[in-house]
Amino acid sequence: MTELVTELVTEAVTEAVEPGTDAVNAAMEAEFWLLDPAVRSSPEQLARLLHPGYTEFGTSGRLWDRESILSALSSPGAPSHRPITTSRMRGVQLAADVVHLTFDTESGGQRAHRSSIWRRTGGDWLLWFHQGTRFAETGAP
Repeated sequence: MTELVTELVTEAVTEAVEPGTDAVNAAMEAEFWLLDPAVRSSPEQLARLLHPGYTEFGTSGRLWDRESILSALSSPGAPSHRPITTSRMRGVQLAADVVHLTFDTESGGQRAHRSSIWRRTGGDWLLWFHQGTRFAETGAP
């Protein structure tokens, strides 16, 4: 794990409302990898983090599946190549092999509330579902 990812996971776990379980910590680590512009621009690295049944409701309202998001994020000039700032990451373990993460992001002036469901499959944590909803900051919740 890179020093930056270690720092981000530690920061997110420290901010969490409930102490993180090993599963929550592993899902957070995978989420931070997924948000790394270098990973997002590599179809091979990105594919290793997405479950075969991956589905997403994007901030645009578009419904994405694994193949369509891999294609879009690996195209030249994709918005995924911009740095993404995360905040307020929280996680809860829903079952032995299922973790739900919620967090906010900011990239290129766009802010979004995000929800990710990670499933442990074959020993790896894979993103199974994601939803992003744009928002304008109106004050702390």
